[in-house]
Amino acid sequence: MPRADIHRIEPRAVTPGGRLVVSGSGFDVRPGRVPEVTLGGQAARVLRASSRSVAIEVPADTPGGEQPLAIEGLEGSTPLVSVGRAITTGVHQVDSPAIDAEGRVYATLSGQRGQQTPVSVYRIGADGVREAFVSGLGNATSLAFGPDGHLYVSSRFEGTVSRIAADGEPTKFAENLGVAFGLAFTADGDLLVGDRSGTVHVVTPDGRHRPLAAIPPSVAAFHLAVDPGGDVIVAAPTLNSCDALYRITPDGVVTRWLEGFGRPQGLAFDRHGVLHVVDALAGDSGIHRITPDGARSLVVSGAGLIGVAFDPTDGSMVACSDDTIYRI
Repeated sequence: MPRADIHRIEPRAVTPGGRLVVSGSGFDVRPGRVPEVTLGGQAARVLRASSRSVAIEVPADTPGGEQPLAIEGLEGSTPLVSVGRAITTGVHQVDSPAIDAEGRVYATLSGQRGQQTPVSVYRIGADGVREAFVSGLGNATSLAFGPDGHLYVSSRFEGTVSRIAADGEPTKFAENLGVAFGLAFTADGDLLVGDRSGTVHVVTPDGRHRPLAAIPPSVAAFHLAVDPGGDVIVAAPTLNSCDALYRITPDGVVTRWLEGFGRPQGLAFDRHGVLHVVDALAGDSGIHRITPDGARSLVVSGAGLIGVAFDPTDGSMVACSDDTIYRI
């Protein structure tokens, strides 16, 4: 039997339930037989296999961190795959998490529309301890830190944005914003707020707001991020099988910027100014890296991913499904 060799693993980072494609040569695939595969010591389900490629599903109980990938018949060095470590569960995210200057992660318990949850926003420390941080907001939706260091939280039910004090006390900052979904700050300190019925608003530091631009409404959410040049990027998934990202200039000019997404959701720029977008469709989801020229590559695969953020203290990635936060 020829020696099995791995040439490439795509992607090199996953969360439990994600999918990996291992390309190489000499894999022992015969009629009715595929090689056994483990990741982090856990048996992985082989989705498809040939002598040159093996696709697997990452087991739900795979431990986090750099984990060895083992394929039956493979000799020599063992490749490592970065598996996201769950830092908390029991949240309800409908957008990306937020991270403060100390690396603490903030997650919502959003609830069904109109539901009053006992906690609106949780804070997760570097030690993994989760604490109730904000209460009393209806359907806490999107999170963003302002230039003043305060956390801002939108409510899709109330159509408001609240500013959160250091002790977690909310104060109404802006209202009458429709189905308020998606928050991002500009370099000038203005807050951009999405209304998924079709408007992106600009809210000045004194709480006054005006419409910036109109885009087609979304059946689910608006997700916003501001690029290094000052344009706002918007993900607004529809019922179509193929959606685009929108780019809006500071003076409100809208373009369909990047086509070919299935269901684009949370988005964030890393410390190098590179955009990352969550895309999910038909049970498969992942985080894609978008270069300035629009080229995209899958960097994280996971099950049910919704949002992504970057830790300002070390540049690491934090991703989320609707109920779990992962650090990658």
